[in-house]
Amino acid sequence: MSSSSPAVLTCKAAVAWGPGEPLVIEEVQVSPPQHMEIRIKVVCTSLCRSDVSAWETQAIFPRIFGHEASGIVESVGPGVTEFSEGDHVLTLFTGECKSCRQCTSGKSNMCQVLGLERRGVMHSDQKTRFSIKDKPVYHYCAVSSFSEYTVVHSGCAVKVSLAVPLEKICLLSCGVAAGLGAAWNVADISEGSTVVIYGLGTVGLSVAQGAKVRGASQIIGVDINPEKGEIAKTFGITHFVNPKECNESIQQVVNRITDGGADYAFECIGDTGMITTALQSCCQGWGLTVTLGVPKVNPELTAHYGVFLSGRTLKGSLFGGWRPKSDLPSLVDMYTKKEIQIDEYITHNISFEDINQAFSLMKEGKCLRCVIHLSA
Repeated sequence: MSSSSPAVLTCKAAVAWGPGEPLVIEEVQVSPPQHMEIRIKVVCTSLCRSDVSAWETQAIFPRIFGHEASGIVESVGPGVTEFSEGDHVLTLFTGECKSCRQCTSGKSNMCQVLGLERRGVMHSDQKTRFSIKDKPVYHYCAVSSFSEYTVVHSGCAVKVSLAVPLEKICLLSCGVAAGLGAAWNVADISEGSTVVIYGLGTVGLSVAQGAKVRGASQIIGVDINPEKGEIAKTFGITHFVNPKECNESIQQVVNRITDGGADYAFECIGDTGMITTALQSCCQGWGLTVTLGVPKVNPELTAHYGVFLSGRTLKGSLFGGWRPKSDLPSLVDMYTKKEIQIDEYITHNISFEDINQAFSLMKEGKCLRCVIHLSA
């Protein structure tokens, strides 16, 4: 197929028709890439907690979820010079135009042009590139990787080496990178410090890995799933705390272990109530709490002013502060040099036809990352 005149193609996609309903493998039509867009053959995609949360709670349907993915450029639209057919890429749920105020500030990764897309359409023309029988099927985060082919803006993909295994590095497209960045970029964890992490999914364990690399002396992991305790050690957790097994509050446990509170606390659950707990478990004077989780309910935050008056700080984190196109290649490079772990997060490899199994495993807390294989 010539990149100058790509045509509509038909492929299989896992379509969500309603909130919480099992995905259905459907034949969908995928439009050619428009100006500054590329069409990608998705090789692997992994299921992220935010896919599950959106599938359960949001109102935009029919929809193709998925955003943590790797693939091969199948065709390029007009104006694209950065990519060519055959390039290997990671998709980006938040892009980088490199020219807006945020991108040029050097202080932010919140692109004003290609930031989080919440309406189920493309950034450029507010339309979809998917359809079934001429009726639109909506996007998720302008990626929609639960499809054999997808179209993304060229600012929402980053080129990677042909030598790097796509079935592994797809995790850098969201979860693992988000956790590492929260530890390194947002918190800037210092050597010898103490850390507490609430929620030991892929993101929380990636924070742990980041803290371990920085030389933290104590890394406390908090999770109600007792099975997380052993695997957490692989990523650097030194103390595992299950709230269900405690006779005192988690704040009291953490304060006792750390002699007055952790230097850094990370909320990786998506529970605004836990943010107050995290704040109360970091030390007075300089304790920093970073929130990474996306709440499904009760998004409003309440906290007693006293926790801030005492010198504690609360910071938010989107994608770990990474500028996605500029910074992700360095993480891929770290993986190839075995400076960071990725493979250990992959607990299941699943065929595309069994994608609903991945959702079940995630909801039941029986996986870290399920990698879904769409093509070789």
